[in-house]
Amino acid sequence: MARSRYEAEHEQFRVTCREFLHREVLPHHARWERDGIVDREVWRKAGQAGLLGIGVDPAYGGGGEPDYRFPVVFSQEIMWARATAPGFVAHNDVIATYLTGQTTEEQRKRWLPGLCSGELIAAIAMSEPDAGSHVADIRTTAVRDGDSYVLNGQKTFITNGENADVVVVAAKTAPERGAQGISLLVVERGTAGFTRGRRMEKLGWHASDTCELFFDDCRVPDDNLIGKENAGLAYMMAGLPRERLSIATVAVSAVERMLADTLEYAKSREIFGHTVGSFQHNRFQLATMETELTIAQVFLDHCVAGLNAGQLSVTDAAKVKWWTTELQVDIASRCLQIHGGYGYLKESAISREWANSRVQTIYGGTTEVMKELIGRSLGL
Repeated sequence: MARSRYEAEHEQFRVTCREFLHREVLPHHARWERDGIVDREVWRKAGQAGLLGIGVDPAYGGGGEPDYRFPVVFSQEIMWARATAPGFVAHNDVIATYLTGQTTEEQRKRWLPGLCSGELIAAIAMSEPDAGSHVADIRTTAVRDGDSYVLNGQKTFITNGENADVVVVAAKTAPERGAQGISLLVVERGTAGFTRGRRMEKLGWHASDTCELFFDDCRVPDDNLIGKENAGLAYMMAGLPRERLSIATVAVSAVERMLADTLEYAKSREIFGHTVGSFQHNRFQLATMETELTIAQVFLDHCVAGLNAGQLSVTDAAKVKWWTTELQVDIASRCLQIHGGYGYLKESAISREWANSRVQTIYGGTTEVMKELIGRSLGL
């Protein structure tokens, strides 16, 4: 199906993304997967290529491009290259949004140029050992003391956690107010009392560094507060539709790649004297998956257009997030089955896609939470 929402400038940008990935990422990716972390140098090279801070004002070193189709193209090319997506996506589509929308001019000058050049790597720290999708349950606190906040608590499952130079941390500044007492603070590398835990070994996305963060009487200057005190929940709720759309973009792009690979395999692999794809069951499976992909592409494009118009609702973001990520998991499983024993080998591309897909239905809000949000929108 021809996707008409992309224009000549998007395709030119696609070439830039593809060349960067083939030149700077793919030669090193296997090593990064073994090490569990990417080299910091690739961030600086991504900045030089104009792939970071795509929507940030050029005054701060960004691309100044508000059209979300450009980050979509970058995500598509990452997935087609079979590279690691979460780190770049979180940096570009999530944290950069927080550091442009509610920050002061001084804060923007302090952080954004580094984020756009790749000299600074960003992370966001919301999840805790006892608080995942339900942000209101966080226990990390930030107590005002003079011109600083004293931060105490623990965060977990933090993408870019080890490499990060600036971390947007959700903490309770008014615990008695529950969810309405959350603020966002930026903790910078080297701040006393800020330490990182072990590098977590995950089922998939091995090159994406993920770790725990600890704050022990960590003193954060009050000029590192994002926006207003106790307004953090509102800022997070405003940012979640874009974050969930970015996850859906990765999901659909992964499905596109998996189906292309599986179709090629089904046409070339022979069993009982016939190609795998010539058997009716497999032919029907591929036909079904191709149809499901088309539906996902149309809905994703609809939501991207909605975000560009400032009209993407929390409900539609929840819909596109859960449906596309569950589709990604399902299609990864079906494609692996078609590959047979070769698909189960750790070295196979489809086995890696199968492992990478599983977390997509969990982070950014689980499928169950997404359905709760949609159900509430129905008055239930």
